[in-house]
Parts: sequence; structure tokens; C-alpha cells
Amino acid sequence: MKLYKSQFLNPEPEYTNIETAKVAIIPYPYEGGVSYGKGTEQAPDAVIEASHYLELYDEVLDAEPYKVGIATIDPQEIPDKSEEMITHLYRLTKTLIQQNKFIAVIGGDHSISSGCFKAFFEKHKTISVIQFDAHSDLRDAYEGSKLSHASVMARIREMTPHTLQLGIRSMSIEEAEVVKKENIQLYTMHKLRKGNINIKQLLDNLPDPVFITFDVDALDWSIVSSTGTPEPGGFYWDEVLEILELIFSTKNVIGFDIVELSANDPNSPFAVAKLLYKMLGFKFSLK
Repeated sequence: MKLYKSQFLNPEPEYTNIETAKVAIIPYPYEGGVSYGKGTEQAPDAVIEASHYLELYDEVLDAEPYKVGIATIDPQEIPDKSEEMITHLYRLTKTLIQQNKFIAVIGGDHSISSGCFKAFFEKHKTISVIQFDAHSDLRDAYEGSKLSHASVMARIREMTPHTLQLGIRSMSIEEAEVVKKENIQLYTMHKLRKGNINIKQLLDNLPDPVFITFDVDALDWSIVSSTGTPEPGGFYWDEVLEILELIFSTKNVIGFDIVELSANDPNSPFAVAKLLYKMLGFKFSLK
């Protein structure tokens, strides 16, 4: 297993040693599943570059989360074909799981998520997925592909029924009918903002462990403006961090991905880098 050409946060080498690091980050610049905006292929490098300018001390957690060790892994050559890509990421994730690493994947478009999740599912069988997203991604296929970014939750739900979808602001009538038919735990941003959703209770109903898939279009444009399929009215920064802190403090999160950043402006990659570091802080530094 080789280290990537550039390391997340760029700390001293002792904190990027793959043998001792608790965290493995996989930069996965695949955008073969997109349907609208481009730029996700450059996103992992943009996030890693931006991370070099983050403060390593977290003033909220009163901690330096990077000291658990964070190794950014070279994914090697990524196949162009979606089926081969899924298999490639599955195998890479499986290898790192066998090494007892906590895994964070930087996409790339959302179609990659079923690849890394398959490895977690294979190990745990009973596992939950929490999705932050503007879109439900429940289409059986989109533009002729079952491995489109718009179908990723349909593929994940073929592996586990234990899903929670938060922040949804766009879906087709067919997806809405699937939600009703299968009684899927999906909460639109409209419902969340009404203030009558008990997130803690929803989390209590999910079995451990938990994988988080975070599409950055879940966030408001004031935080991340550059994404493949943007929707207005997303989560604000403190709003989403409050939910993430609750998740990490009450559930056994074993990995996550952050996807759909389109690296076309300087601010969005920095926000995503900080989000990734915050999530690792919640995992390893919550008191």
C-alpha cells in the first residue's frame, strides 16, 4: 500500500505512517457517473491541497485530531468503466478494513459510494447508512445506468434496508413512490426545518455500525457553491455539524465518504477539507 503524492493536512511524516495511522483516506477522483456539472475528477487533489492551510488544532474539541495518524493512500489507476471502478474501490476498501483502519473516501461523484460500502457490508452484514444529500438518489437507473450517481442509494439499499436520508430537496415522483412503498426513513430539508423531527430518536432506531455518505450538495451554497447538481436551501455549517456530532457521539461510525465536490472555485475545497477534519475529530476526539 503506497502513500499518495500529497498527504491530507501535510503533517509531520510520523503522523502519516500507514502502519501506525488509525485513519486511511482514499482520494478517489472518478467522475464517470455524473450527469450535469463536471469537476469532481479534480476534487480530491483540491481538498488535499486546501487541507494544508487548515489549523491542526480544533478549538471546539480542544484537540489535535491528526495525532491519531492520518495516511492518505494512493488508489493507483482507477478504471474508466463503472463496474470495474466499483470493484477496484471495493477491493481497496476491503484491504484497509482488514488492516483495521477507519476509512474516509474523498470523491469523485456519488456513484463511487456503493463500491466502498460493499466492503463494509461484507464485513458487518447488519449495517446502517446515513446519507446527507440534496437528492434521494433512489432511481433504479438514470440515463441508462444503474451505477449513476442518481442511483447510488438504490444500490446501497439492495445491501441494507437500514438507511436514513437527511436534507433531501429534490426527487422524482417515482422516487417519492419508492419512499412511501418501502417506508424509507427520508427527511426533506423542509421537514427538518419545521423542527419536529427527533434526530436522536431516528438514530436510536438504526443498528450499529454506521457508514455516512455525505454529498456536498447537502450544504447551502454559502458553504459549498461548486458541486455537480446544486440545489438551493441546504444545511448551514453549524446546523450540519450539530447533527454530525450527535451521530458520532451516539453511533459507532466505521467510515464515511464525501462526494460530489466540483473543484471549480477556491473556497469550496477548503470547506470540504474542514468538514472532513471535523468528522475525524468527532470520531476520535469527542470528550
